[in-house]
Formats: sequence, C-alpha cells, structure tokens
Amino acid sequence: MTGLAGWENFYVIVGASAGALIGLQFVVITLIAQIPIAPGLAQAASAFGTPTIVHFATVLLLSAVLSAPWGGVGTAAGLWGIVGLSGVVYAVIVARRMRGQTAYRPDFEDWLFHVLLPFAAYAMLAVSAYAVHTYAREALFGVGAAVLLLLFIGIHNAWDAVTYHVFFRQRGEH
Repeated sequence: MTGLAGWENFYVIVGASAGALIGLQFVVITLIAQIPIAPGLAQAASAFGTPTIVHFATVLLLSAVLSAPWGGVGTAAGLWGIVGLSGVVYAVIVARRMRGQTAYRPDFEDWLFHVLLPFAAYAMLAVSAYAVHTYAREALFGVGAAVLLLLFIGIHNAWDAVTYHVFFRQRGEH
C-alpha cells in the first residue's frame, strides 16, 4: 500500500464532516427560503452560496478518492489534480459572479474567503498532484492542508451567509 494508508482516519473524519455540513446547508436554505427574495439575490446566491456547497462537496469527493484502496498514488493524484485545476477555474468564475451581482457589495473578507483562499486551496491540490512522484509525503500533506482549508472556508462562508440573512436581510438592511 502507498503512503495513503496512514491517512484513512483523517479522510473519514473530514469527509463525514463535509457530508454533515452539506446536509446542514440544505436545512438552513430551507429555513431562510421564507424570506422574500430581493432583486439580484439569485445572482448573489450563485456568487456566495453555491461555492460553499461546491467546497463541501469537493472535500467529500476528495475524502472518498483518497480513502479508496488504490494500488498506488498515481490514479488518486491524477484525480485530485483534475479537481485542483477545476477548482482554480471555478474560483475565477466565482470572482466574476461576485463582481457581476448587485445585491451585495463584497468587502475584503468576502474576496478572501470566496476567491483568494479557495484559489490557493485548489492550486495547492494541483501542485501536489504534480509533485507527488518526487515528494510524496509533502504532497500528501499538501492535499490534507487543501482539504482542511476548503472545509474551514465552507464553514466560514456558511456561517457568514446565515448571519447575513438572520441579522441583516430579515431586518431589511443590505
């Protein structure tokens, strides 16, 4: 077995957390669905809400990929590299969506947690996939760091969205 063998517990814990948080997001979305939809809110949801689910789903996917009984690290690295490159492209799409929506004016924290940190996490995945054959141990720690970063980004963004809807939108503030 490859160096992935020592990572089972890590990915079981992280993957289960991501799965539970995806479910919680759907519960929260259902609860705030009672709030009237303001003009431009659908655009804002694709800029701020959808990426949270994408990050949680990415963590869940990578946890499954890295927990599979691969004969070597090559296939897993190829898959996490594709996820990393796709995520880099997705971070650029999110940046465009954030600039294009009109319901909310993003501040630095929004740019940090919705674009910059996800871009860094996905880039770390892509670089780790490239480096795994030369620096296997370091690459696996890079993947672990990227997965944790995406999980914490998702937690932050989910909390941010909930508090925005509860404390600002319900009171009519924007």
